[in-house]
Amino acid sequence: MQLRGIIFILLLALIAISSAARNKKEKGKKGASDCAEWQWGPCTPNSKDCGVGFREGTCKEETVRLKCKIPCNWKKEFGADCKYKFESWGGCDAATGMKARSGTLKKSLYNAECQETIQVTKPCSPKTKSKPKAAKKGKGKE
Repeated sequence: MQLRGIIFILLLALIAISSAARNKKEKGKKGASDCAEWQWGPCTPNSKDCGVGFREGTCKEETVRLKCKIPCNWKKEFGADCKYKFESWGGCDAATGMKARSGTLKKSLYNAECQETIQVTKPCSPKTKSKPKAAKKGKGKE
């Protein structure tokens, strides 16, 4: 009989804990969904000029910090929040040793201010001489 009482008390405690956790989650969701006009700041890296960092969003009196990341490569020229569709790379410009391509804006994240079209460049790859293929011996018998 005592065992049933202990099981009953444990069951009631489990129900109370799960109910409290569910109410806490719903409270957090409700507060975030009340606001429709979020204003987002830029991603600010934790150290140096790229890598993991945070961005702050504000709406009415609420402020939220989200984790974000700025690429540590050539894309940082136009930011991680501007997404572009790029053309193929053009030919190598012998005078500058660079090749270029342009991109058209696909999507702007977190209300970022993005250029409609951008031009990016990179160094031409060094030419490597390919070795001529030697005729294979012993392939056809005459």
